[in-house]
Amino acid sequence: MERPALPLGSPPTERADAVRNRKHLLATAREMLAEQCGADGLTMDGLAERAGLGKGTVFRRFGTRAGIFQALLEDDEHAFQEQVLAGPAPLGPGAAPLDRLIAYGRARVAFMIRHRDIARASLDGRQPIPAGTESPLSRTHIRMLLGQMRLDGADLEMLAIQLTAALDGPPLLYLSASDFTEPTGIEERIGQAWQDLLRRLCGT
Repeated sequence: MERPALPLGSPPTERADAVRNRKHLLATAREMLAEQCGADGLTMDGLAERAGLGKGTVFRRFGTRAGIFQALLEDDEHAFQEQVLAGPAPLGPGAAPLDRLIAYGRARVAFMIRHRDIARASLDGRQPIPAGTESPLSRTHIRMLLGQMRLDGADLEMLAIQLTAALDGPPLLYLSASDFTEPTGIEERIGQAWQDLLRRLCGT
């Protein structure tokens, strides 16, 4: 129950050299992002040159510039998923469902804010939804925790969709620069609003 089957499971088997190239390219991309303080300066040509690999290798691996950022985001999603499924409570197993759901929302908000530039750069217009797709973990995990709570008569499937949208939807991707200069941090405000919403939902 704690480890539902999720799309972010084991990746397809790859040749050893392909795995090495992927790790090397992602590590190089992270170095470039840190040095350039933003995603705008990261190009496929620049990544190939910095990594010492041919442009064809980079294109085969990522397909598009957005594909680089999609891979970076997916890599970090794996680490986030492990914290949720096997990390310490209340984010991980061992806490009451409501406490875990509050902790998950706060952690997800922090993750999205921390990765907002990468998430924006990963959008290439091919997604079915303009703001991208939801986390492979969110709806499954939220639905599982809702099922462990006493919410008699509630449509848990639709409730899980709505709560997932509150965490992975456009508001978190398109916060403006001014939102991060407010006296009360935007991360804390959104996290507190998430907690208030859940407590009212559960009547606590």
